[in-house]
Amino acid sequence: MNPPCDCCSDHVQKLNQQVSVMRKEIKNLRQMLDSSTRGFRKHLSSVQTAVSRMSSCEEEKPAAASPASPQTSLEQGIIQTTPIGFISSCFAMKNGTPRQPTVCGPSRAELRIQQNVFNNPQHALVGLQQFSHVWIIFLFHRNGHLSCKAKVKPPRLNGQRVGVYSTRSPHRPNALGLTLAKLDKIEGDTLYLSDIDMIAGTPVLDIKPYIPDYDCPDVRIRRESQQIDSDQTIAAPADLNVEKIPLNSDDEYEEMDAPFNVTSAEDVEAHLTKDQICEADSSQPSHQVCAPKLLQNVLEEAEAFVTHSDICQASCESKKQNSATSKPAALSTERPYFGVEAARWIREPPVANLDVRFTPQAESQLAEFLPAHLSGASGSDRPGFQFLRSTDEAAAAIRGILSADPRSVYRRTRCKDRLFFFTLDSADVTCWFGEDFAEVLQVRPVQSRMKS
Repeated sequence: MNPPCDCCSDHVQKLNQQVSVMRKEIKNLRQMLDSSTRGFRKHLSSVQTAVSRMSSCEEEKPAAASPASPQTSLEQGIIQTTPIGFISSCFAMKNGTPRQPTVCGPSRAELRIQQNVFNNPQHALVGLQQFSHVWIIFLFHRNGHLSCKAKVKPPRLNGQRVGVYSTRSPHRPNALGLTLAKLDKIEGDTLYLSDIDMIAGTPVLDIKPYIPDYDCPDVRIRRESQQIDSDQTIAAPADLNVEKIPLNSDDEYEEMDAPFNVTSAEDVEAHLTKDQICEADSSQPSHQVCAPKLLQNVLEEAEAFVTHSDICQASCESKKQNSATSKPAALSTERPYFGVEAARWIREPPVANLDVRFTPQAESQLAEFLPAHLSGASGSDRPGFQFLRSTDEAAAAIRGILSADPRSVYRRTRCKDRLFFFTLDSADVTCWFGEDFAEVLQVRPVQSRMKS
């Protein structure tokens, strides 16, 4: 037998190498298959054990005590919220949106109640038109992150830290917001609001009517004081044969040129006619006289003036005492109204309001915008607002936003760029900040910026 040639031996050697490589690959595949099979069996056994445990627990627990029931979850504080609607606002971005509702009075928004909450959403709004203002509870859905800190830096404190619960910072453990909005009108299932500080797309969780008697301590205390004043009467000597002057009588009292002071029974007789004096009843031992409406109003005004003077004097004394102590003035509290306290930095912030100016170009550009009720007119190429009703209202809104200095503390104190941009309704506003003023440079439609 002839020996193989060199070319054949080389070919056979290559084939043997390939066969050995294939055997190694097959061996590796078998090992991987075996390990996968063992892992699958182990995972399957763990799933079976978990299922058996869950079934045994369900058999032991009664069905009524299930922790997944809504009533039990509510008692434990575990709640699920569903938005009742979403805000359609004149503020499309966070930049330039007012931090408080009263900053920009002409700001407007719409809230439509969704049908996934009620089959007839308009039924849930019956009676709400009797109120002028409503509380809006919403979510800060544009915070950017869910983390929060125990101390924050409010913009009005210019970098000083205070506790998050003493501020209205949107970065809170539960990102809930509360705003007081003016209710303009209700049409069907839609609420038309103004004096708002919410951006477009804000999820609304609840609506509650604003009731001054319950929600405003100043109004409640004033009403209580007026009730006490109305119950008081002016005592008269026993020899004066009068008992009471009816305040609810239909008789008209004579007008007086100037207010008078009641110092004695003679003064009362001098200003009362015989028709206004009621004969005393012999069955009642006491004799009292009640002043007419004009006298009562004069007394109420005098009492209010004296009370206001006492409050102002007490406020001045408290300011002097606070300045003498080591407590920072920005964090001290004062009582400017009847028993209602607030931090001083709320009413006397380190950051003062700015003067807002418009350049001639900005004024002419703003005048080109059509109001909301005319923006959809056919054949008009002029830009129009969606919520704002006039150019004067838009100018007032811009002044309100810029006068409160919407910049952050970093941009106000450290950033060298003085330009500021924000969107109001369908207008892009460009301005720059000086030492104590803000100047509007131009007001352009949003579409023109997007095209350019």
